[in-house]
Amino acid sequence: MALFNRRNFIRTGLLTGTGAALSTGNLSAKPAEKTLNEIGKSKWELDSPALCVDLDKLEKNIATAQSGAKAMGIGVRPHIKTHKCPAIAHRQLKAGAIGVCAAKLGESIVMLENGIENVLMTGVNVTVPKINRAMEYRKKYAGFIQAVDSPQNARDLNDAAKAMGIVADVVVDLDVIKRSGIPNGPQALALAQLVDKLPNLKFRGILAYDGMNQHVKGFQNRRVAALKNYEPVVESYNLMKAAGLNLEIFSGGGTGTYNIMGEVNGFTDVQVGSYVFMDLQYMQAGGKNNEKVYDDFESSLTVLTTVINTNFPGRITTDAGSKALTLNKPNPFVIGEPGFDYAAGSDEYGMISYTSINKSYKIGDKLELIIPHCDPAVNEYDVMYGTRNDKVVEILPILGRGKGA
Repeated sequence: MALFNRRNFIRTGLLTGTGAALSTGNLSAKPAEKTLNEIGKSKWELDSPALCVDLDKLEKNIATAQSGAKAMGIGVRPHIKTHKCPAIAHRQLKAGAIGVCAAKLGESIVMLENGIENVLMTGVNVTVPKINRAMEYRKKYAGFIQAVDSPQNARDLNDAAKAMGIVADVVVDLDVIKRSGIPNGPQALALAQLVDKLPNLKFRGILAYDGMNQHVKGFQNRRVAALKNYEPVVESYNLMKAAGLNLEIFSGGGTGTYNIMGEVNGFTDVQVGSYVFMDLQYMQAGGKNNEKVYDDFESSLTVLTTVINTNFPGRITTDAGSKALTLNKPNPFVIGEPGFDYAAGSDEYGMISYTSINKSYKIGDKLELIIPHCDPAVNEYDVMYGTRNDKVVEILPILGRGKGA
């Protein structure tokens, strides 16, 4: 990719080629030197556990989401909580994304500082330190948009923006799953009107995330549930529109509903996240053309693990436990061994039990796993190994990992 080179590695979060000097940035010097030496190797030579991403599949997934959303007349605003990686965000933007969204202030800052100009923060900043820090970044980066879901928070944001000498862009977060957001109807309208009147805030529109329906099994079941859940949101949208408010942004949805949200009145862009990697939770939800397997997108992200013990009949021990995969269900899937039951409940070890096996395994053999839930698993690693035809061609630092605040 011409956009990236070794000199701006830290800015973009990408390293390509061999013989390059690697700046340490967010990575310690020793791991950086180690990962640099992996470029050009077969992924099967990597030490494990190793997080690998098939770049051909990833890029195909990005293109699929873009074309699907375009066909519905909406845009794509990828949620970077999935990959936490500026290099992937740049790929998404190059393919046509209108910007990205991030759940946390720390994640937003990583994107802004690494060349991602348009970032919508979907979480709210309610403490004084976070509000002030957010406004500092809004002053530096005009494309930073913040969310608000209460009148007091709106006033606090306005005061901080005034002190900073700026007008901050804001969207109102509407309730869909009773986790965050303001209740729909008159309360939502009142908050939007308040934001619109506050002199140091600019009302840009609304967001509404329907997280509980992203994994509903069966496409038609998911479609019915999602559209039903958005009825109160659409009511709020209509009230705001009738009041003459600016609604240039109506953002929400996700990977499970990327080809549904275009049916929602006024909707502008979908916040797809896991689609770039896919994981077992999404694959088991079923797609529009395959009720059993959600195969719109390919599984591009895997974890390589090594067999470290075969002493016990019907059992294999590996080096990828909860630290490598997290504890989410369903259990990881071993590619090529459907008869394996892989449990990652131990911190350091993966425990495989089986009644059928396609080959015999010895200590040192490698296995490849599809992850139960990609977002928290990615957070466990410093880098992803970008591969093409099983060869490591890029090192992609996960610069947004560990940003809990």
